[in-house]
Amino acid sequence: MRSLTTARGICEQFHPGLLDALENLPLTSADGGARESADSPVLELYRDHAGPGLLVPAAYGGAAAGPLEAVRVQRALAAASPSLGVASTMHHFTVAMLFRLAEVTDRLTPTQLKVMTAVASDGLLLASGWAEGRTSQNILTPSVVAERTPGGYRVNGSKKPCSLSRSMDVLTASVAVTGDDGRSGLALMLIPASSPGITTRPFWGTPVLAAAQSDEVVFTDVEVPADLVIHSTPEDADRLDDLQTAGFTWFELLATATYVGAASELVARVVAGGRGTADERARLVVRLDAAVALVEGAARALEDGTEGDEAVAAVLTARYASQDLLASAVDQAVEMLGGMAFIRSADVAYLASAVRALAFHPPSRASVAAELADYFAGSPLRLS
Repeated sequence: MRSLTTARGICEQFHPGLLDALENLPLTSADGGARESADSPVLELYRDHAGPGLLVPAAYGGAAAGPLEAVRVQRALAAASPSLGVASTMHHFTVAMLFRLAEVTDRLTPTQLKVMTAVASDGLLLASGWAEGRTSQNILTPSVVAERTPGGYRVNGSKKPCSLSRSMDVLTASVAVTGDDGRSGLALMLIPASSPGITTRPFWGTPVLAAAQSDEVVFTDVEVPADLVIHSTPEDADRLDDLQTAGFTWFELLATATYVGAASELVARVVAGGRGTADERARLVVRLDAAVALVEGAARALEDGTEGDEAVAAVLTARYASQDLLASAVDQAVEMLGGMAFIRSADVAYLASAVRALAFHPPSRASVAAELADYFAGSPLRLS
C-alpha cells in the first residue's frame, strides 16, 4: 500500500534494519516473546537501532527529524508494533518538548542539558509521567505533589499508566508545586529512573499494547535536585504556556500517527489479499489515506511555523477527525478480511482493538468540546 510503503522507506532511512528486526518476531503469540507481548524485546530493538535520537537536534548528536518525517516513522513503526508506536510516542514528545525549551526559550539548566545530550549518544529512553488514570480530572493539574527541601524537592504520589516503566532511563513527571508567593503551579521534573524511592507495580491488565510497558510508577520520598526541575510559566491559570503547548502539540501529532499506522497494517492486508471488490478496497483506502493526509497536513503546518494555540487546535482537529475515519476503516477492514482470517490468527482482532485505544488518550473529545468551539469562534484556547 503506497502510503505505508512511503512511511517504511522513511523509517528505514532513520533506523536501518529496525523493521526487519521487528518483523522477525510474530506480532502476537500465546507463548510470549512476540512483538506485542508483555515480555517483548521491541523496546531494546528500538534502542539498538538509534530510535531514541530521532527528534534530537543534530547539535546534540541526534537525527533531527522534522514533524513530517517523524509522523511517517511513527506510522511505519506502529504498523509493525502498535505497542512500540505508543511507547516511542511518549519518549519522542517529551524529547521534542524539552529541546524546544532549550533551543527556543533557553529554559533548560546545564544539568538538564547534560541529561538531554545523552539521549542520542547513550540511547536514553525518557518515560512521560503526565497521566494519572483519573477520570474527568483537569489534565493540567497533577495530583503528584512536590514538597520543597533545602536542595530541591521531595516527591510523593504515583503516575499511571506510565509507558516505558521497565525500560526508562529518565522519568519526566508533571507535579504540583507551591511557589514563593504561595500559589500552586505546574512543574516538570527530570528524574533518573534509578533514584531511590521509585518503584513500579502492575497496572495494565489487558494484553492489548502490553509491550508498551504501561504500568504504575510510584514515588516515595523521591529527592529531586532543583536543577532538574522546569517550572511552568502560564499567562493565566487556564491557558497552555510554552512548555505545555509544545508537549501537547507533539503528543497529539505522534499519537494520532501511531494509531493511523496500526490501522494501516489492517488495511494493507486487505489490499495485499485483494479482498472485496475494487470499489470496496478504494473506499477503504480513501478513509485511511484521509487520516494520513490529516496528520501529515498538521505536521507540515508545524514545519511552516504554526505554533501556540493554533498548533494545538490543528493537531486536535487532525486527531479527532482521524479517530472517526479509523473507526470506520477498521470496521470495514475486519469485515473484508473475513471470518477465517479472524479465526486463524489473533492478529486481526489485536490490531482492531489496538486502534480503538486512540480514543482513550487525553484529552477526550467531550472534555475539550466547549473549549474548541469557543476557539473556532475566536476565543483563546483554554484546555481543562
